[in-house]
Amino acid sequence: MSDTQNPHLASHLQSLLPDSRKSLRDHVIPKLLKSIHDIAGTLRTSPSVTQVGTANAFGDDQLNVDVLAEEHIRKTITQCSSIVTASSEEDPVEKSSASSSTSSPAAKGKEVYTLAFDPLDGSSIIAPNWTVGTIMGIWDGPSALHQNPQEKQIAAILGVFGPRTTAMVALRLPGSDISTCFEVGFADDGRFEVVRKDVKLSQPPFKTRYFAPANMRAAAESPAYLSLINHFIKEKYTLRYSGGLVPDVVHALVKGHGVYLSPVTEKSKAKLRRLYELAPVALIVECAGGAALDSATGERVLEKNIEDTDERGGLICGNGEEVEAVKKAFLS
Repeated sequence: MSDTQNPHLASHLQSLLPDSRKSLRDHVIPKLLKSIHDIAGTLRTSPSVTQVGTANAFGDDQLNVDVLAEEHIRKTITQCSSIVTASSEEDPVEKSSASSSTSSPAAKGKEVYTLAFDPLDGSSIIAPNWTVGTIMGIWDGPSALHQNPQEKQIAAILGVFGPRTTAMVALRLPGSDISTCFEVGFADDGRFEVVRKDVKLSQPPFKTRYFAPANMRAAAESPAYLSLINHFIKEKYTLRYSGGLVPDVVHALVKGHGVYLSPVTEKSKAKLRRLYELAPVALIVECAGGAALDSATGERVLEKNIEDTDERGGLICGNGEEVEAVKKAFLS
C-alpha cells in the first residue's frame, strides 16, 4: 500500500517516528497492517474451519485458517528487507527471512528487526465465527531471545477480525519520548486510516467497570480466584469475556476500562506464550496507560528476558489500579 492510498496512516507515522526509523515507519508497520487486511479477506471468504491434520511444533492441532494466516504474514516478511528474522507460534524457530541478505540495507548496520507473531489467536472460538485476532511483536535487532523486552520490543500490533477489521498499534522507543498506542480501521478496498490517534485507558471514576476472567474452571480449585470473581459480581462489574485474548484486551482499550485475568494455579498451568502473546499485549496495554503483570509471579511482563520460544505465563492486564487490586487479592 502506498502513502497516497493510506495518507492518514502515513502522516501519523511520519509525526511519530524519526528518519532513523524510516523502514519501520514507511515499510514494516504499513505492510504488516496490510497483511492483517489480507488475513481478514481470507477469513471472510473461507467457507469452513477445518483441521489440516498437522500440528505445530508445540503440539497444537493446526486449522486451515491458521496456515493461511501464517502464509500471509510470511509473504509480507519477504517484502520487508529490515525484518531479518522471524518466528511464530506455528513455526517457533527464529529463522532468517528470505528478504535478508548481506547486500540489503539492514545487513549494513541500518535498521534490523525481528518479528514474533501469533498469526491467528483464538482457534478455539473461530469455528462458531467469534471475533479472533493476530498478535505481532516487533523487536529491535536480529533476535528476540535473551533480550530485555522493555528495551528491545519497540512495537506491537493487535489485529482484530470481527464485524469490522481493526488494529491496535503500539510504539515505544527507549531513550525517546515516543510511547503511544493508536487504532487503525480498514476498508474493503484496502485503505486504512487512523481512527483514534491516542488510545488511553480511562481514569476513575468509571461509569461502567468490566472484567474478563479467563479459564473460569480454575475457580473450582482456587479459592482466591473464586473470591475475585465473586467480588466482581458483587461490585456490579460487567462481564465481557469471549474466550479470545485479543478481543477481550481490545474491548478494554475501546471502552477505557477493563481487567483481564488469565490465572495460573497448581492445576491450571500457564498457557499464554510470552514471546507471541504476553509481550506484545503487554506493550499495547502499557502504551495505553495500563499495566500488565504475570499472574503467576506478579512481575511486569516486560521485565523478564525471554529465553525460549515456548516460555509461558499468566496475565493480569488493564487499568493500573484494577491490576494492582487483582494482584493483591490473587497473589497475597
